[in-house]
Formats: sequence, C-alpha cells, structure tokens
Amino acid sequence: MRWSVGILIFDDVEVLDFAGPFEVFSRTRTEPGLASRRSDEEAPFNVFTVARSYDPVTATGGLTIMPRCTFIDAPPIDLLLVPGGFGTRPLLNDEETLTWIRKAAGASRLTTSVCTGSLLLAKAGLLEGRRATTHWSALDQLEALDAGVTVARDARFVDDGIVSSAGVAAGIDMAFYLVERLCGREVADETAHYIDYPLTVA
Repeated sequence: MRWSVGILIFDDVEVLDFAGPFEVFSRTRTEPGLASRRSDEEAPFNVFTVARSYDPVTATGGLTIMPRCTFIDAPPIDLLLVPGGFGTRPLLNDEETLTWIRKAAGASRLTTSVCTGSLLLAKAGLLEGRRATTHWSALDQLEALDAGVTVARDARFVDDGIVSSAGVAAGIDMAFYLVERLCGREVADETAHYIDYPLTVA
C-alpha cells in the first residue's frame, strides 16, 4: 500500500521544514538504484502539499510555492506533516486551519510535526497527555500553551503516538526515522545514500 503524505504549507512556512521531509519521502523507493527513481512504480509514498487555497504560498526567504491541494479537495491523508516557521504564530488563532488539522489528523494513520508545527498541533488539542518537542527557541512557548504537553527539551524527535521533531533540519532525521519504521532500515539507508545524507538516526 502506498502512503498518502499530506504536507501543510502556509505563508512564512520554513522552507526546509517541509522541503526536507518532502525530499526524503518523495525520493524513497523500495527497490534500490537510480533506475527506480525514474518512475513512481516503487515509491511507497505519494507526497503532496496542502494549503488553504490555490493561491501561491510565500515561504521564508521569499520562495513561492504553488499548493497541490486545498483544505477542500485534498485526498485522504495517511501521514499528515505540519511544518513550522514564523507563519505558525498567526495560525494559532486561525480556527479554519486548526479545524482542518484536527480533521486531517483524526483521519490519518500518522500525524507529525517539524519545528514550531508542534505549536499548531498543541493548539488543536492533539498533544494533550503526550511528549513532544519543537524548535529550541519555542520550547517555552510550547509549554506556555498549557495544552497538556510534556515538552522534551533535548530531543531531536519524539514519537509518542504523534511524532514531533526539533527545528528545521531535524525534520529530515524524523522523516528517515519514519521511512525506517514503515519501510525498513535497508530502504532508509539506501534512500539516504541516494540523496547523499549522512544518516545517523538509530
């Protein structure tokens, strides 16, 4: 079965928060080698971006992204990924986005966050009674949300039913952890080799 990976994007999303995991999941193949990456036949993940509308999204640094899907027409999501960035702060009071996150997480098999994406998960009520982490600069803010979260301050990523990672590049390590969990260590190692990433995740 191919996993449907929906990645939320929004204005001022941190580029590597979504692009790092996107690269890992979209380049994963169950058969090794270059030839398998010329098609999606051996791809265990179908990865796409989701935004409020089809309007272009402007990420940090001015990168412009065209969303693949919207809140209204996104297909069923098996693995939901909520990235971070400065754009998470206004969304903490955006009920349309929080409602979509709750709905998508409720229907997904796995929910994940990168960086300050965990603030949105906490605000949506999804981290109550769980351990989670975030970017080092937002650890106090995650705790201050008073959402029942036990903040893991020194973790690269945390798997407590919902998988959260620390800041920016930590999302790549989290993505490889999930590739290993879902597809096996051999597939994770080969994918890391393909993208020239020094995989150190245990």
